[in-house]
Amino acid sequence: MAGADETTPARPLRADARRNRDRLLAVATELLADSRGQLSLEAVARQAGVGIATLYRHFPTREALVLAVYNHEMEQLGQRVDELLASHGPDEALARWLGELSQYGMTRPGVSDAFRVAAASQDEVVHHTYTHITTALTRLLEAAARAGSTRTDIGADDLLPAVCGTWELPDTPAARQQADRLVNLLLDGLRVMRRP
Repeated sequence: MAGADETTPARPLRADARRNRDRLLAVATELLADSRGQLSLEAVARQAGVGIATLYRHFPTREALVLAVYNHEMEQLGQRVDELLASHGPDEALARWLGELSQYGMTRPGVSDAFRVAAASQDEVVHHTYTHITTALTRLLEAAARAGSTRTDIGADDLLPAVCGTWELPDTPAARQQADRLVNLLLDGLRVMRRP
């Protein structure tokens, strides 16, 4: 039975169910930003204009809703790669993207803990998010390497944990400056040393 469930693709949501899910995610995203990580499911359902049972049909636990919000936001960050590469050189695009990733986690208290817990349980959403972000970072690293300015022996799997370490910092002006310094330190380590 379990095998059949794993191979059967999920049925697409009806239009009204899709609208409800999108509305719940939009409200949860807004409330999560203001709640310092303490998200009330009842408040999400109420503000989205749906019953709590509808929320639970889409997101059976608070953690599932929070991870869906993080996944959605990280997908948006991953999609920034094309825009950054089109408007900046590869080095600057990489620096800006890493800075955005660093600052994102600092504004989302508990995001690193949520991902850590879900990763330990091999959560599908976490795997999808991780793959999406490492693919985006790989594209940026490869573009910078093609330009001849960064090392080729460091991959996204190496760099990502170092950048996400800044997520443990509080969201304060001083900590944001510290995170920027740490990202710049990582970028310095990536640069190819030029011989005189």
